[in-house]
Amino acid sequence: MTNSFGSFCDNFFVEMCVNTQLDLPTQRDTILAFFERIQKQFPHLSNFVRHDSGEYSLEQEEQAQRVRWVSLELDRIIAGWAEPQDLNEAYAFHAAVLELIPYMLGVSPLDIDSLDVTFSMDFDFQGNHDEVIAEALLGGSSFSSLAEIPGARAIGCCPSFIVSLSDDCRMQARVAVESRTTAFDVRNEKYKSEDPISLYFTVRQYPLPQPGFNTAQAYLEQCRLAEELMFEKIIPHFVQPINNAIAQRR
Repeated sequence: MTNSFGSFCDNFFVEMCVNTQLDLPTQRDTILAFFERIQKQFPHLSNFVRHDSGEYSLEQEEQAQRVRWVSLELDRIIAGWAEPQDLNEAYAFHAAVLELIPYMLGVSPLDIDSLDVTFSMDFDFQGNHDEVIAEALLGGSSFSSLAEIPGARAIGCCPSFIVSLSDDCRMQARVAVESRTTAFDVRNEKYKSEDPISLYFTVRQYPLPQPGFNTAQAYLEQCRLAEELMFEKIIPHFVQPINNAIAQRR
């Protein structure tokens, strides 16, 4: 599928995340063998980084910007793609990582606590992010009544909501909107142009490992569900109101 989500925002990312029950291997040879295998399949990922947090990542950079990446944390495996032209290519990249982790890192379906697909969208706006979010998403709600207090200004509005998508609550969806405005910014009326408003939409699965469970296939089905919800719920009810609120302030 050609990526149309990027047309609604200034930056768009799609990430896969595996959260494990047990800590991931930390042996030098295991980590290097895993990333070397990734690089063999995806030669453009050539920048190997060890971060101060202890995380390791293999990244593809273009114009000093991270485009694709695979990261290993203590108990998380992450694969991401910035501005993918085709979402199916991004999903295939994620699935390739999922197919490697049982053999290279010893992560079996039994070890997988949860499996996420996340769509992230950044909206550039130099101003009070909290006011934009409150107007776009909370207008007419009980929360918005606080903004009607004379002299009141929003200085903390980062709504988050999780719903179950299955009777057993093992499939969930979460939407969160993040402001980067601080009280200092509002007090001095000086706002950073490089800090965007961010929206995160995640579909998370807590898999029940069964004989023959295919993690990569389950993930691809999860991606299709996330896409449908993006079109049906997130774009019209979250993204477009945020864009409208920003446009009114420009």
